[in-house]
Amino acid sequence: MARGVAITGMGIISAIGNSVEENYISLIENKIGVSRIQNISTVHADVIKVGEIKKTNEDLVDELKLNEDNNFSRTAMIGTLAAKQAVENAGITNINEFRTGLISATSVGGMDMTERHYYDYFEKPELTKYITCHDGGDVAEKIADELGLKGMVTTISTACSSAANSIMLGARLIKTGKLDRVIVGGADALAKFTINGFKTLMILSDDYNKPFDNTRKGLNLGEAAAFLVLESDEIVAKQNKKVLARVSGYGNANDAFHQTASSENGDGAYLAMKKAFEVSGLKPSEIDYINVHGTATPNNDLSEGRALLRIYENEKVPDFSSTKPFTGHTLAAAAAIEAVYSVLAIQNNVVYPNLNFEVPMEEFDLKPQTTLKNKTIEHVLSNSFGFGGNCSTLIFSKS
Repeated sequence: MARGVAITGMGIISAIGNSVEENYISLIENKIGVSRIQNISTVHADVIKVGEIKKTNEDLVDELKLNEDNNFSRTAMIGTLAAKQAVENAGITNINEFRTGLISATSVGGMDMTERHYYDYFEKPELTKYITCHDGGDVAEKIADELGLKGMVTTISTACSSAANSIMLGARLIKTGKLDRVIVGGADALAKFTINGFKTLMILSDDYNKPFDNTRKGLNLGEAAAFLVLESDEIVAKQNKKVLARVSGYGNANDAFHQTASSENGDGAYLAMKKAFEVSGLKPSEIDYINVHGTATPNNDLSEGRALLRIYENEKVPDFSSTKPFTGHTLAAAAAIEAVYSVLAIQNNVVYPNLNFEVPMEEFDLKPQTTLKNKTIEHVLSNSFGFGGNCSTLIFSKS
């Protein structure tokens, strides 16, 4: 097995907690964060449920100690909070001591700011400072500024696999010697644009999402941010750092099947998982837990399930579950959220429950783990699949 890249820090804010510890407690105590919308004024407020962070923008400004005239979008604020947590957790006191980069993932960017001020931009010159917040790259730049980072800063936006590709790129930059340390992850805040867009696609559920259930109706949107600190073995040895886990495998593929749908046979998902196993040197049978993408849409769960059966052929599929019933689908941040959960699964030897599951899918005999399960976890496979056929898989291993 490839040794992989060390994970030395993690930070997260989501609908089920404002820290890594709070998120873990919610996962093992079945505390869900999906509820009715409170922070956004929308005609869909009483129709759908979302995984909403119960902090107002004013709360976030106060927590980050920003000036009143700041131009931070909600995505930038939650992203900064998570990134700061990760850096602190890694024990980093000099962010520029080594060749350090930041790779931030987002799909929404500063859309919430654009929605708020769009019609006033041309009539109120004082609002033009908010225009630049729309760009996804602005989130990464703001996070870097708040961290004091002077090195490489870039943004990835490949829909719901964005954060997986952020983690993948960070690992590759370290393994090829381009950087010594990379802060990787993603952030997406809820916005009317996202809610309306997914409503138009008719894949939102009016109830709690039910991944891999035959009666599933669709997904619940969510908002969150999570970042991990990846570091080279040289830094780990030099500073005698604690390694939380390792990124041992990764792979991505694009089946180009449809703008918003996955291949019914899971071609992209299958290829991404196959590549991740090749990079890691692991066999599918060595995986102890699979954190599936599991959005609870009819298309995703069918596609992902078939891809899993193709990977495992005549072998038994390991314990698997989706954590999206807890948080909602956090879009570009999803893979970073679930990377944190994967590391916690390894550290605590647990498989999280796939909530709300009742009726097995009629297309195949696959049943997720529905209760908290204690078992030895050495390797976790985590899937993230996005619109446009963007499929990515990560494998995390015990240090």
